[in-house]
Amino acid sequence: MSGALPHALIVAGPTCSGKSALALGLAEALGGVVINADSMQVYQELRVVTARPTPEEEAQVPHALYGVRGAAEAGNAAWWRGAALAAMARARAAGKLPVLCGGTGMYFSALVGGIAEIPECGEAARAEARWLLAEQGPVALHASLAKVDPATAARLKPADSQRVARAWEVWRGTGRGLVAWQSAKGEAAPWRFSAILIDPPREALRAAIAGRFSAMLDQGALEEVRALLALGLDPALPAMRAHGVPELAAHLRGELSLAEAARRAELVTGQYTKRQATWFRHKRMADPERTHTINARVRDFLEFSESERAEIFRFIREGA
Repeated sequence: MSGALPHALIVAGPTCSGKSALALGLAEALGGVVINADSMQVYQELRVVTARPTPEEEAQVPHALYGVRGAAEAGNAAWWRGAALAAMARARAAGKLPVLCGGTGMYFSALVGGIAEIPECGEAARAEARWLLAEQGPVALHASLAKVDPATAARLKPADSQRVARAWEVWRGTGRGLVAWQSAKGEAAPWRFSAILIDPPREALRAAIAGRFSAMLDQGALEEVRALLALGLDPALPAMRAHGVPELAAHLRGELSLAEAARRAELVTGQYTKRQATWFRHKRMADPERTHTINARVRDFLEFSESERAEIFRFIREGA
């Protein structure tokens, strides 16, 4: 039966690994649509800070789910999965290969294996979670969560304010813990997935992160964060926590020099790429025989040798 399923390609890897360039090159060569699987690149206001594809790159091949959500709206895996499946269906109807590109492992896991449909928690539960977070801080709220939903609390870091608040909101709004909801997964996606995983050396990633942040500043990252802050949004919203936003916001408030803000943003991003790399090495996004790992950093699809490109094309064709 699996042979009758439509084929989709996943291009995954840590931040700054070169996956966007690879996805663009493959989509151009194979007649595909690049579909965003990065939780921060969905936000309209954050093109520069999240290194979204440029308008010129978006003009090369069709792109989907980039900059489609306002920063005032919190995205999540369930919303993204529905939007991604719809984008994949549109690509298939147009005779194009869906190329899902990103570094948010939770999104890929939800897409491939399914995700529980968590009921709407209600504005009262959401407002309570935000108020408690502001009044008590994430560590105290995590301690309260541990008393009523120990299973979920055990999986969360006390300082992770966004996820702690979300867990409290779900428990308060539904009477059931987040882990309990997540254990009741929905149906797997009716697609046949092949995955290309970019797993670059740590030193290459560190250099790429430093270079990217410097380029972002040249491209207007500071002005972008200033405009975001002017919206007066809840600091707990995901867009307000995108890598680089808290650090540049601190600089704009006069709390950090620009050099120190850049240093801290690069450090946080580097720590995140370690977690990403670990997740991708231990989670399955496709069957092992349909997962191809690239160990070197990819700056540009055209930098592949002819034999390397042929190997990747053969892998994709065999998975189709």
